[in-house]
Amino acid sequence: MPDWFSNNEKNTSDAASAVNTDKPEKNGDNHLGLAKESLSQLLNDERVPEAVRESLQADYQLIRQMLDKLEQGQLHIAVFGRVSVGKSSVLNALIGREVFSVSLLHGETKTADMEAWKEVDAGGVYLIDTPGINEIDGEEREALAHEVAGRADLLLFVVDSDLTDVELKALQTVAETNRPIILVVNKADQYNESQLIDLRTIIRDRVSGLIAPENIVFTAASPGTQIIIREDEFGNEHESTRQKPVDLINLKTRLWDIVEAEGKTLSALNASMFAGQLSEQVGERMLEIRKEIGERVIKMYCVAKGVAVALNPIPVADLVAAVAIDVSMIIHLSRIYGLPMSKSEAGELIKSIAAQMILLYGSFWAVNLASSALKVTTAGLSTVLTGAAQGAIAWYSTLVIGRAAEKYLAKGKSWGDSGPKLAVAEILDSLDRDSVMKEAKEEIMTYLKQGKK
Repeated sequence: MPDWFSNNEKNTSDAASAVNTDKPEKNGDNHLGLAKESLSQLLNDERVPEAVRESLQADYQLIRQMLDKLEQGQLHIAVFGRVSVGKSSVLNALIGREVFSVSLLHGETKTADMEAWKEVDAGGVYLIDTPGINEIDGEEREALAHEVAGRADLLLFVVDSDLTDVELKALQTVAETNRPIILVVNKADQYNESQLIDLRTIIRDRVSGLIAPENIVFTAASPGTQIIIREDEFGNEHESTRQKPVDLINLKTRLWDIVEAEGKTLSALNASMFAGQLSEQVGERMLEIRKEIGERVIKMYCVAKGVAVALNPIPVADLVAAVAIDVSMIIHLSRIYGLPMSKSEAGELIKSIAAQMILLYGSFWAVNLASSALKVTTAGLSTVLTGAAQGAIAWYSTLVIGRAAEKYLAKGKSWGDSGPKLAVAEILDSLDRDSVMKEAKEEIMTYLKQGKK
């Protein structure tokens, strides 16, 4: 057993018999090996762009810390609770000396007390103190709870009576991290035996579905004094006070049971879950960056196609130029998304998207043909006006095709279960057509006027 098990109190034979002596070392080692491999692969993945690494720098630093933690066989335990329930006193009593602040002043601890638990070696078990859950606002509290709980392997949630609504909500938040939780009911010395039985029943019912009954333990981390009345040989009574003994035996026993049976597995599962979450974040950030670059590329091709169509007096040539520009755009986008496409593949994708556009917005695209006809009947005299209008339609069509192609590429060259029709419909619904057309026409007119100078 680690040194902290016997600090401040003697282990009883009953408590000793409760310790699980079977160590599933093999399974724990296997889990640790897999977790290390997952973290190492994520850390060294050369496919992740430098921009993504920079935006997730803190998370990548945490991966390095987790790898070190696994190598050193550490288990991290975080404690949550309101100010004044004695959460810091519980940690200090476990360690055997005062390391964490026990001030009742709000704001005494503003962040997770990282330095303190890093310096405390408790047989491989490290303890994390956090601000009181009533010290910080709801959103900030929830974010901190997720952050700290996400790094810890085991959580202690400290109360000193039945849970308040704030405590219950905070408990539900940390429970979402899927870490094992021990509910520590501190200040048990303030209750008599009958009250403790009633309180246990009330709390057990209140946290049903969140905390297993065996993970509800009662402690007295910093008990008060008690009055002792002693009668001397002459029958005179003498009153004195003495400090009540610290009582952490139930918490220590439960902690040791968990550490012995599941310590390595908990560390490995925690690391694996974090690796999975970060992998999702990396994927999402890569998509965001690709989308940002893709939007700029699409705008570039919208301008190119709009101006090309506006300047070309021959309707058939309009179509040829339009298709060529759209094909080039999709090939460009496919490279950005790391899924290169050939000209024929790009052409097939354009056909698929265009078919849905005509199906959903057929009457609008008929205007394009009318505008082309107007070019012919006016012998090109109204090219600046009609050409800009037709160019704006070409611009709009390229915008829709580009965004639809991005959806297709973002899903790994797949439309998913919804198919191309819904994807195109969502894009059309998301765009303010009149606004896009107005902006496109203005930009094209500017280009055309500049070209005449």
